[in-house]
Amino acid sequence: MEPLYIPQLANRKDRTLEIIVDRSIPEFETLTPVRGKINVKHGGTYLEVSAQAETIITLKCDRCLQQYNHRLVLDTNEIIWLEAESEEPARHGVEVKSELEDLVESLPPDGHFPPDVWLYEQLCLSVPLRQLCNLNCAGISPVGAPIPEPVKQVETLDSRWGILETLRERLENN
Repeated sequence: MEPLYIPQLANRKDRTLEIIVDRSIPEFETLTPVRGKINVKHGGTYLEVSAQAETIITLKCDRCLQQYNHRLVLDTNEIIWLEAESEEPARHGVEVKSELEDLVESLPPDGHFPPDVWLYEQLCLSVPLRQLCNLNCAGISPVGAPIPEPVKQVETLDSRWGILETLRERLENN
C-alpha cells in the first residue's frame, strides 16, 4: 500500500478513501492473507481511520507450549491529529514530563499517512496477551507423571478466617 498524501485526501469530493485489503503483511506472519478494509476520512484537523479485517495466525500456548491457530479479528478506529511538528528540539536520553494531550498520534497536515504501517500496528495490538490453546489446557506434564487433581478446598492458615468459613458454610446450607 502506498502512503496517502494528506492534502490530496482533503481535496477529494467526500474527503474519504476506502482501501480494500487482501494481502500479506511482510512483518506480520499469518497463515492467510489479511482481508478487510481501511477507511480514512479527512476531518479538517484530524484523520479518522477505521479498519475491519481478519486473518489467521499461529500462536504458542502459554501453558502447554503447543502451537495452535487463532482467528484474529480486527475492528478498530483511531483519530490522528493533523498538526505541524513541534518546534521543540528532540531531547534524546532526557526524561521529559508529558501532558496527557501529548500522548496522541499526530501527523503533519502536509505529510503522508502510511496505511500499511498503521494496519500492522493495529494487528500487533490485537494479538491476545494470554495465549491459551483452550480454556481447559492442563499445561505441561512430565512424562509418566499423573495429572494432579485440582485442589477442592484450600486449608485455612489463619484462624481468623475460620469464622468467615463457618458463615459461608451456613449461607450455602440455607
